[in-house]
Amino acid sequence: MHPAPANLLHGVRYAVEYMLFEGDSLDWLETVLPVLAEGFSSLPSGPSPQLDQAAMVEVLRETAVRLRQNYPYFHPLYAGQMLKPPHPIARAAYALAMRINPNNHALDGGRASSQMEIEAVRALADMFGWTAHLGHLTSGGTFANLEALWVAGQLHPNKTILASDQAHYTHQRISGVLQLPFASVASDARGRISIEALEAALQQGNVGTVVVTVGTTALGAVDPLPEILALRERYGFRVHVDAAYGGYFTLAPNLDAESVAAYAALPAVDSIVIDPHKHGLQPYGCGCILFRDPSVGRLYKHDSPYTYFSSDELHLGEITLECSRAGAAAVALWATQRALPLTRDGEFARMLESCRAAALELHWRLSTSDSFIAPMRPQLDIVVWAVPGATVEESSTGARAVFDAAARRDLHLALVHLPRRFFAPDTWPESNRTSQDSAQVTCLRSVLMKPEHLAWIDPIWDRLAAAAQEVVPR
Repeated sequence: MHPAPANLLHGVRYAVEYMLFEGDSLDWLETVLPVLAEGFSSLPSGPSPQLDQAAMVEVLRETAVRLRQNYPYFHPLYAGQMLKPPHPIARAAYALAMRINPNNHALDGGRASSQMEIEAVRALADMFGWTAHLGHLTSGGTFANLEALWVAGQLHPNKTILASDQAHYTHQRISGVLQLPFASVASDARGRISIEALEAALQQGNVGTVVVTVGTTALGAVDPLPEILALRERYGFRVHVDAAYGGYFTLAPNLDAESVAAYAALPAVDSIVIDPHKHGLQPYGCGCILFRDPSVGRLYKHDSPYTYFSSDELHLGEITLECSRAGAAAVALWATQRALPLTRDGEFARMLESCRAAALELHWRLSTSDSFIAPMRPQLDIVVWAVPGATVEESSTGARAVFDAAARRDLHLALVHLPRRFFAPDTWPESNRTSQDSAQVTCLRSVLMKPEHLAWIDPIWDRLAAAAQEVVPR
């Protein structure tokens, strides 16, 4: 192992400290890199790359300038999309692993990182109350859901996949890729799958799997899992839970009773997807698929004569559809869970509690303000609201104007299109009720997924109120 040139390391340090506002993790790396190098000290030294140090620093400087074109995703005033900065320990562990650059497709390519993946995934399964399981990391939630529906299709070939109209759009796309029939089920007035509509679809027959969303993308809504499991007893379908966003909230102590009941029912489902690169404090990309029945591993069996020759142990590459996968992602997740165990009384759970508390506080302020319309109390940490107007179109225009005015004040929100039926009947006094019921309303949306958001509610609210005062007609 050869240390980086001193002035190049200084340039990298400056760029990282400036952009990430954390110098400690670089100190950690400098402390532990020699420990890693010691493990390979018996290897003979050889020629090292000859780097033009000044040129490298200049390229990094140019890179930093280009990166400034992003929104400040790391800052609490960014409250738009599902973007959460990785924990410093995750960044440091990922960077440490990149000195090796392991590939967790096979033990040959990732001996240590494969074992760390197994341990990290086991901790996620334990969080959901599973002792036996089959699981692995993926590049993200989309591929994790693809594996879940692929297994579902192998077990129930040519049977229909059902998902809520508020489920992530990739379920329909994945079903098309897998050539499985797909049908969308209506949601209720709170954005959760409608039990009545679901049962009507089940009565049509030929349903193999129902996708349950725990934390929808638009609202953070939690589908009523206990009622869905009761329907499974009658109709015999497979239950897949897409908890890519909301899965970690099983540890949060401040959920409402309906959400608590849904999370308590998770041990009975067939498969779960969770994204550590969302609330798990990991860099992109790091998703996870879990199966309750380990025997589904037989469906992955193949006869490749290469990449699996150095061990008789089960390789992660033998139970995944993906081939090459970043071992560094497993190392970062393992290190983060060692530092912040997935327990209901630990620091990690308190972070989730803070996010949910921030969402409740913002919702309360919105619901008591004349400048906004807050249709529903958040179940997790996503808040949506509309802007007053005589018509749906006028309200949607106002929301876009508030979005722009808030951005000018460095408050970055998101826009989302929601069905008119999510709002009270008298919200917009239009004469043509038929057209307004089917209309889509452009709303504002905040994802308060940073634990710091609770402490930043006042600055967020001040900017939001000022934006509304600027553009919302009185």
